[in-house]
Amino acid sequence: MTSSELSGVCSPDANPADETAVAGIRELLATAVTRLETAGARDEALATFIPRHRRMLVTREAVLQPAGRVWRLGVLLLDREGALRATGSITRATEPGRPAYQSRSAETRRAYRAAAQRGHFAPGETVNYDAEPIELTVASLRAARGPLFVRNGRALVRWSPTTADANAVDFRGYLTERVGLLTDPPEGA
Repeated sequence: MTSSELSGVCSPDANPADETAVAGIRELLATAVTRLETAGARDEALATFIPRHRRMLVTREAVLQPAGRVWRLGVLLLDREGALRATGSITRATEPGRPAYQSRSAETRRAYRAAAQRGHFAPGETVNYDAEPIELTVASLRAARGPLFVRNGRALVRWSPTTADANAVDFRGYLTERVGLLTDPPEGA
């Protein structure tokens, strides 16, 4: 156990219900990984964005560097080790095309597609990047402003950063629904 996990579990104002909720999150994630692997659910690439930089007088273009595989569960990304990340940005590894100077946002999207292509992702691959890790400790989940948090012994999910805590949904139900969509997708999906 890391020191941050110990501090989250052994804090002086520790609420046993919150500790139970975090242990429940870990158990649910382990079960989800097993279900997703057994079903052969479609996963997606995870990458780290390396901006354009110079090294030894050579300019290196921006690249999306492969960092593993994840299952997209709405606002959460889950890897095979049971680690969670908040869904960040997404692009597709496709031919970026030539600059058209239509708009700044179109050129930004084109630049990320080019970075994905330089990362050697398969053509058409969905690539997730800027996905912040979610620390699964009592202290961090109590203070969390991201999609997963704990309040009064309950694990909850926010659909967006602007969602009020009162409108958050139960993590167990959310995870069950999202895993079900990947293991048994609706017809035509």
